[in-house]
Amino acid sequence: MEAREVLEKVKNNEISIEEAEKYFKKEPFEEMGYAKLDTHREIRSGFAEVIFCARKADEHLLKIFTRLYEQDGEVFGTRASEHQYELICEKFPEVVYDPLSHILKIEKKDKKRIGKIAVCTAGTADISVAEEAAQTAEYFGANVERIYDVGVSGIHRLLSRLDTIQSANCVVAVAGMEGALASVLGGLVDKPVIAVPTSVGYGASMNGLSALLTMINSCANGIAVVNIDNGYGAGYIATQINRMGVHQDE
Repeated sequence: MEAREVLEKVKNNEISIEEAEKYFKKEPFEEMGYAKLDTHREIRSGFAEVIFCARKADEHLLKIFTRLYEQDGEVFGTRASEHQYELICEKFPEVVYDPLSHILKIEKKDKKRIGKIAVCTAGTADISVAEEAAQTAEYFGANVERIYDVGVSGIHRLLSRLDTIQSANCVVAVAGMEGALASVLGGLVDKPVIAVPTSVGYGASMNGLSALLTMINSCANGIAVVNIDNGYGAGYIATQINRMGVHQDE
């Protein structure tokens, strides 16, 4: 539970002061031997801890997933395999797995979403990374508009959705090859652009390094760049910007 939720329960006589006191006396992390769960991360930063599933032992992943679910009633995992989904599904049949983005999650059904983030891709091959960004932002409470396959080789496709993109609080530009989409968007919007280079491309793209260098060297203003294929990082930062945009409008 969040601190505010605990206080609301005390106010509504749903839990006693003594029970609330136990919650606030907890350590800021939970020691599991092989992991230290950051149970107070949401209190400090507004975002609960997320599981990076890749390369975790089955036993460790299952126990971490279980403890985070018990803590918050929802869990979000990135870079999960089909095998890991099947493992978690045995204990939590309600878990949802997206084989495209490799996201594994249990999400609260009554979640409120605010603002708007536009997630754009240059090509269809970039969608797996874009979905990691989009679903991260949605999990953390943002409305997301997906605008896919609008790369510079057919820029009229991008221009046809410009009104929607310009109305967002933040834009995520996901592109491989030469990574030019971020620069184009940076010159068309008055909001921050989070550029995500992907490892999509032929030999000289060097598994995304070419797109990364293009984005870092962009002459357009207002562009920030995350690591190659880091959809999660882009979705997280975009959510922070979106929250600020919503609060400014209030």
